[in-house]
Amino acid sequence: MTCREFIDFLEAYRSRELPAPQAVEFERHMGLCPSCVSYLRSYEETIRLGRKALCDPEGPVPQDAPEELIRAILAARKKAQ
Repeated sequence: MTCREFIDFLEAYRSRELPAPQAVEFERHMGLCPSCVSYLRSYEETIRLGRKALCDPEGPVPQDAPEELIRAILAARKKAQ
């Protein structure tokens, strides 16, 4: 599996919709590619922070939130109003 394929299959893997043979290849790639493991961690952290921001829209922004994520959330809130 290439890094590009890893990214393409990421959401299917996370939602447990990736067929078993591809899931095995996905996990094998994770064992060989620290860059993709890092990408997966930051992807999951982005989702976590996004969900946290939506749970309490008036609450404070987490200090560990990336600036780019903050700008994207604020822009989305503006569009929704």
